[in-house]
Order: sequence, then C-alpha cells, then structure tokens
Amino acid sequence: MADELIDVEVAYATEQQQVVIQIQTCNPTSILEAIQASGLLSRFPEINLHSQKTGIFGQLAELSQTVHHGDRIEIYRPLKINPMDARRQKARNN
Repeated sequence: MADELIDVEVAYATEQQQVVIQIQTCNPTSILEAIQASGLLSRFPEINLHSQKTGIFGQLAELSQTVHHGDRIEIYRPLKINPMDARRQKARNN
C-alpha cells in the first residue's frame, strides 16, 4: 500500500563504534533514501556510497532496492585486512 509508514534501521560501524538509527519512512522507499533520511551521511562524512557496498540483513543490495517494514540496512566499510590473511596471521602467532 502506497504512502503507509514503515519502520527500518540503518546501521554503520567504525572501528570504535556501531551506530544503528531507527527511522520511520514512507513506503515505498529505496535503500539510498533511507540512508539519507537516517542522517548517517552527515554524521560520518567518510561514507562514500559510490564505493562502499550496502545490504539488508547481511545480503548485498543495490541502493535502488526498495526496503520493507523491519529491514536493517547496513553500510559496509572497506576491510583493512583480508579475513583469510588475518586467520593465517593469527594461526602463526598461536
């Protein structure tokens, strides 16, 4: 149904903190629109949606994808180290 309000969460994490913003937005709304409405782009100016990936509940999703009531939109930051390399390094240190 158009023009109904839905509740979604927008999440972003830095090395120091994780932020989850709950917003209420119109249905339909895209991932991009929900991120913009959350205020995270002004709070974390390092976010670059042209190069960073986004997803819903851990599944990669395009910025144009429509969100649904209860969705958790996630903005993924680039990894500093490949997870396989981190495991190898940890195994060598043990």
